[in-house]
Amino acid sequence: MGWFEKKEPVKIPPAKALWAICPKCGSHFEKSVWKKNDSICPKCNYHGRLSARERIERIADKGTFEELFSEVSYSDHLQFKDATGDYRTKVESVIAKTGETESIVTGKCDIFSHKVMLGVMDFSFMGGSLGTGAGERIARACELAIKERRALVLFSASGGARMHEGILSLVQMAKTSAAIGRLKDAGLPYISVLTDPTTGGVSASYAMLGDINITEPKALIGFAGRRVIENTIHQKLPDDFQSAEYLEKHGFIDKIVERKDMKRFIAKMLDFWGF
Repeated sequence: MGWFEKKEPVKIPPAKALWAICPKCGSHFEKSVWKKNDSICPKCNYHGRLSARERIERIADKGTFEELFSEVSYSDHLQFKDATGDYRTKVESVIAKTGETESIVTGKCDIFSHKVMLGVMDFSFMGGSLGTGAGERIARACELAIKERRALVLFSASGGARMHEGILSLVQMAKTSAAIGRLKDAGLPYISVLTDPTTGGVSASYAMLGDINITEPKALIGFAGRRVIENTIHQKLPDDFQSAEYLEKHGFIDKIVERKDMKRFIAKMLDFWGF
């Protein structure tokens, strides 16, 4: 074979197939390192996003999680369409891709033998947006928690209300807040865990209503985006604005908890409340 004979080009995998890139500090790590470190950046300690199922696996005692309300899904009462297509097609595509039927997975489980009602949002489902289905699941979880005398634990990860559903999505802010109000009136504790990111209508409603509000390191937490606020008030915001550390310093968050300590910390709080 001559040295000048043309050969098939070497196929180089795209960078994303080989490396995990930290969204906070931009450091590159082999995906195996990222996974082994529980999706936490070894350099800056940013706690990467987990799916709802991954989170449940880490929080619930093995074999105790019983999923509830999976039949409750999205609503398309407005038959919403925009330049990129219709809402129904988009959400059905997300359902097929993620295997989830809403942006939150709800159910009953044990956490170190404590009986709790658990809800975990999944940012990969339309940015963890709060729609009619997600709001209904949270409300039903509260009602069942009251009936069975269980504490409520919610993990939030959201870009806010699902605007494809218009005013119906915004109503969920009041609906979920009222449901949590009834839970508290019944003397049941509510632990809210805000993960990266928790923003918009979710941060403005049930995510901040916990008897204790906790978060993971480096999480983005806020309502409007940095650029929106800066353009409105015409001021430069601090570099760490809307970070978990900034919010804890200013009293908006009770405690920052490392992922490896989260399950035990929640159990400790339930011990304190006698649940």
